[in-house]
Amino acid sequence: MAEKQRVLIVDDDQNIAELISLYLIKECYETKIVLDGEEALKVFPSFRPNIILLDLMLPGIDGYQVCRELRAHSQVPIIMLSAKGEIFDKVLGLELGADDYIIKPFDSKELVARVKAVLRRYQAVPASPAPAAPPQGEYVEYPDLTVNLTNYSVIYRGHSVDMPPKELELLYFLASSPNQVFTREQLLDHIWGYEYIGDTRTVDVHIKRLREKIKDSDHWALTTVWGIGYKFEVKR
Repeated sequence: MAEKQRVLIVDDDQNIAELISLYLIKECYETKIVLDGEEALKVFPSFRPNIILLDLMLPGIDGYQVCRELRAHSQVPIIMLSAKGEIFDKVLGLELGADDYIIKPFDSKELVARVKAVLRRYQAVPASPAPAAPPQGEYVEYPDLTVNLTNYSVIYRGHSVDMPPKELELLYFLASSPNQVFTREQLLDHIWGYEYIGDTRTVDVHIKRLREKIKDSDHWALTTVWGIGYKFEVKR
């Protein structure tokens, strides 16, 4: 029998946390509830969750800080839960490394669908990086940059760069169509798909993260086309 996937639920409202747990147990997930951020950081190494549902408004260490500390050493998927629906809060959560953001109150079916979708994306990445070798499979290659969609690896200036699945897929998609301009809506559709319920600023956040990890070269650049979207510009 396959091992159940583990979900760490971090929410100071025990009633909500237990309700979420019931939804997920019915879907055959193993769950653990903690009521504050400090406890979440303590139990994380031993529970080894496959995904974390993280409320933002926690006593003591808030959800933003928990996300920041986890991202310092782990790429475990994180879905933020919050009653705050402002764009600023969503963008901040995504910039800190969250994989999705759900506004309370939420529908139980939507929550389960989001968990499944994020886990599918994350599990497409191999558990350990492939050894250095000539690229094989689906990849694009430019001076100082190789993006391989088959083994989910990025080599930049001779070094491997860690990227969550969606960042890598976005980079690969743009680099596969050099000098072609894509709107944010097109990128959302191609990379996140119909099941994603979000806004186009998600694309902006991921582009910002990519630019922090790979800098434009003399041969290519991640370029903003103002008022339209983005392109991977190959310089002649």
